Amino acid sequence: MSMHQEFTNFSFWEARTLFKQSDLAIIGAGIVGLSTAISFKKKHPLARVVVFERGWMQDGASTKNAGFACFGSVGELCDDLTSMPSETVFETLAMRWQGLKTLRKRLGDKNLRFEKHGGFELFDNEVQLDAYRGQLDMLNRKVKEYTGQRKCFSVVNNPIRHFGSSKHAFFNCYEGQLDTGLMMQNLRWLAMSLKIELFFNTPVTALESLVGKVSIATTHGEFFARNVVVATNGFAARLLNIKDVRPARAQVLVTKPIHGLQLKGTFHYQKGYYYFRNIDGRILLGGGRNLDFEGETTYAQGISEPIQNELNRLLGERIVKGRRVEVERRWSGIMGVGSEKKPIIKAYRRNIIAAVRMGGMGVAIGTLVGEKAAGMVK
Repeated sequence: MSMHQEFTNFSFWEARTLFKQSDLAIIGAGIVGLSTAISFKKKHPLARVVVFERGWMQDGASTKNAGFACFGSVGELCDDLTSMPSETVFETLAMRWQGLKTLRKRLGDKNLRFEKHGGFELFDNEVQLDAYRGQLDMLNRKVKEYTGQRKCFSVVNNPIRHFGSSKHAFFNCYEGQLDTGLMMQNLRWLAMSLKIELFFNTPVTALESLVGKVSIATTHGEFFARNVVVATNGFAARLLNIKDVRPARAQVLVTKPIHGLQLKGTFHYQKGYYYFRNIDGRILLGGGRNLDFEGETTYAQGISEPIQNELNRLLGERIVKGRRVEVERRWSGIMGVGSEKKPIIKAYRRNIIAAVRMGGMGVAIGTLVGEKAAGMVK
């Protein structure tokens, strides 16, 4: 027997089982990736489905966000209408709404810790609010047309009276909040119950379309699949030549428990560039990307001092004014954004589909995007 045969640290058994060609391979184990895998497996129970994740846990945005179950605030929608076609704006809103319904049906509200307390949009003064007030009737008509829900937006008394000089705020009665850590845990458990194979700590370095299959190069070896769905959102350009999706870092902080905190609901400020909520008696606050769009267009996890300083100021001077609070934790996540907020769900190469660009709304829209991507697999 020759001693010069190729050495590999994978046994015969490992090579035959782990490296066996799959019917569908998904790159990215976030909400879109797992939703794609689950949707496909439910329709094709005998298919072999594998999911590759570069980190030891989901490390993009699926568990790094604020847990808002939202689909669009008045200011954000009005701003979108100035840069995107009306049909695109409201089709995207409808997808977010349908995505939330599908997610809640799939996992159940208890397994999401879903609570519908509504969402508020705050303004510094009445002049800013009045700039959008005239659009409420139109927005409510469109929400009903695209989702069937009536009287979504209204004007209410400002729930944080010391926040600014505005006495009022916009209220979205259908907005909710959830626990994204619990969401992703239950999606993983559901995937495993369906015998979907999850490969964590397995970065994919290249994809190549071959005859009847796709080669998937990873740091642990080469895998093959009949079809591949790339669900890496803001990181998609690393694998595919997608020009209209780029990374966008979102920074977040959470305080230590605040005794007697009465804040209830989700809160948006400055067209959604800032957002906060009560989470277990703490304030969770995120945003500030608008202070440095260029610097926050990055793949790097981390935080920046100017943005964190602004979050600190907003927290102390506007949200919990007059109360002493301490920050318990700071972190960041990487979203995927582009020239418009409608997701990209399309074939980019033979047998390779992209399901990316959630536009910061992955919690809402991700389940539906995964379902649609799974439906495209032949």
